[in-house]
Amino acid sequence: MDESPMNNLPQETLHQIFSSLTLREIVACRSVCRSFRQTLTSPSFISLLLSSKPPLSLIALRPPPHLHHHRHHHSLLLPPPPQPSFPAFDPSGRRWLRFDLSFLPFRSLHPVASAAGLVYLWASDPFPDLTASPPSNSNKSLLACNPLTRQFKVLPQLGSAWSRHGAVLVDYDNRVMVLMEPAALYLPDIAADSWVTFASNLPAKPRSPVLISSSVFALCDVGSPWRSQWKLFTCTLNLNNSVPVHEQLGVCSGSGVFSSCSSNHNNWVCLEKHEWADIFDLIKRPRLVRGDGNKLLMIGGLKSTFSLNPSCSTMLILRLDLEKLEWEEAGRMPLEMYRCFLESSKLKVFGGGDRVCFSAKRLGKIALWDDSGSGKEGEGEGAAWRWIDEVPGGGDGISRGFTYDARLTALP
Repeated sequence: MDESPMNNLPQETLHQIFSSLTLREIVACRSVCRSFRQTLTSPSFISLLLSSKPPLSLIALRPPPHLHHHRHHHSLLLPPPPQPSFPAFDPSGRRWLRFDLSFLPFRSLHPVASAAGLVYLWASDPFPDLTASPPSNSNKSLLACNPLTRQFKVLPQLGSAWSRHGAVLVDYDNRVMVLMEPAALYLPDIAADSWVTFASNLPAKPRSPVLISSSVFALCDVGSPWRSQWKLFTCTLNLNNSVPVHEQLGVCSGSGVFSSCSSNHNNWVCLEKHEWADIFDLIKRPRLVRGDGNKLLMIGGLKSTFSLNPSCSTMLILRLDLEKLEWEEAGRMPLEMYRCFLESSKLKVFGGGDRVCFSAKRLGKIALWDDSGSGKEGEGEGAAWRWIDEVPGGGDGISRGFTYDARLTALP
């Protein structure tokens, strides 16, 4: 393809031809050949597109732990590793795309989150000091990058424990948090030069934490070893004199909304309301996913009974309006689809906005709940459920991922 007569055309002509394509088609054309990739990633072509291409809503997959992309220092006896990249599924176009990460001068690239058009990933130092004792091969950096414009920024340095055990949370205002059980690091903006540290006072290990605006939400099991009892906790990061969520609502301890209230606005509090009744008793092993706008999704198995270890009849998606503090049912997995998950002992749920994905071991495909409208096929009102096939990485693994709104205007 690199010897095609098309390559003899002037760059301005090529730019005009390719600029008529949609962003979805431009991303696909980048994988055709080297000359297309160079043309479609050039600064002059990117600047031509900045104001004309809307974002592309995708579902990106994290690479499996044993397939982290390594660059530099590979053995001469082994074939060179593949070019670093990550796959993403386009629900509207119903096809898989691949985003090149070879522009990043780092090793072991591992995308973990995305918001506002930026992808956040852990990366190892490009040239580790192998003579050190022990070798400095485990130093990790957290990066923010835009794969479309090939721009990136290295966030302030973190210790290695944070990359191994911390959950990376991001929101649409470029706030970043790395959360572990005893403590958390917070970056008010990716332009900041230092992390803010604060301790966590959660009663148990946080499950599926989510960052929405300046508030963090997480589930904790406060029950006994014999019976789970899930509670929803929140923490408002009051670094710029913002008012915590519970104070915005005008409620505190004893009002039935929060079990406690603290003058330290960086403390976690339990979010409860009498009207919720036994909402957390309905779902087995719940998970949180960031919803669309000021919404929070909770997903889990719908219990068939209230016995000690009940079976589940399907997967249930509940949606919490954080302004009204009201729950509603958003979706329920069809029974024929749910039966495919019954044989698997491990289930992963990921997504964001109005899309949620379900993945299990040895399934080879991903179940998708799509409430955006693009997944509907004459079904009228309501969300659509469908399968995503040909998942990269083989059928024996389990997929993990995040939603990615690819856009040219996102600047790290």
